[in-house]
Amino acid sequence: MPEHHFHAVVWIDHHEARIFHFNRSNADEVVLRPKDPVRHIHHKADTIGSGHAPEDADFLQRVADALADAGAILVIGPANEKLALISHIDRRAPALKAKIKGVETVGHPTDGEILALARRFFKDDHMEPPRVE
Repeated sequence: MPEHHFHAVVWIDHHEARIFHFNRSNADEVVLRPKDPVRHIHHKADTIGSGHAPEDADFLQRVADALADAGAILVIGPANEKLALISHIDRRAPALKAKIKGVETVGHPTDGEILALARRFFKDDHMEPPRVE
């Protein structure tokens, strides 16, 4: 059974979400992908609609569910999907929203770079769960 970690970071775009629950020395990773990956939509002149694919609510909910047991969350990613995730959490899992401590725009980092960024972000948080007394 994996160790429970207080901190989590999620890197998300339209193709996948890489979620790490971590502390100073180790991490557990979950990778989620939408069931129907987003395809590029080409918007033609004189047509109705924005030309944007609708958000995949099921994908966003699975990401939110994977983050549910974290105590502090950092959301990162290259474009708008991270904002779609936060909006989804706001509507569907409002208790989780208070756990989001930061949102950052980053390109396509490696897993090691994601963890290094998250550990720097939470460095003053001692990366251990609060003690219950």
